[in-house]
Amino acid sequence: MRAVTVAGMSMSVFHRRFKAITGLSPLQYQKHIRLHDARRRLITKRSEAATVAYAVGYESVSQFSREYKRLFGAPPRQDAGRQSIVAPAP
Repeated sequence: MRAVTVAGMSMSVFHRRFKAITGLSPLQYQKHIRLHDARRRLITKRSEAATVAYAVGYESVSQFSREYKRLFGAPPRQDAGRQSIVAPAP
């Protein structure tokens, strides 16, 4: 079911209100969610960029890399090389 139907408003009203609350359009918001999920996967699972790109719904690895770099300021391979900071076990 579409969010517009659930919200009970027109597409234009939904878009305007969504953007007023989040600062992003619904499509931009979805893209941010996917890219943040990808970043988490790259850092915590130490997966390759192509594997992560497909896992979060991208069909093009190059498109994924461009959008990732635009959002985070660095290519995915840079984050893939990072280790997550985990508190030591007691």
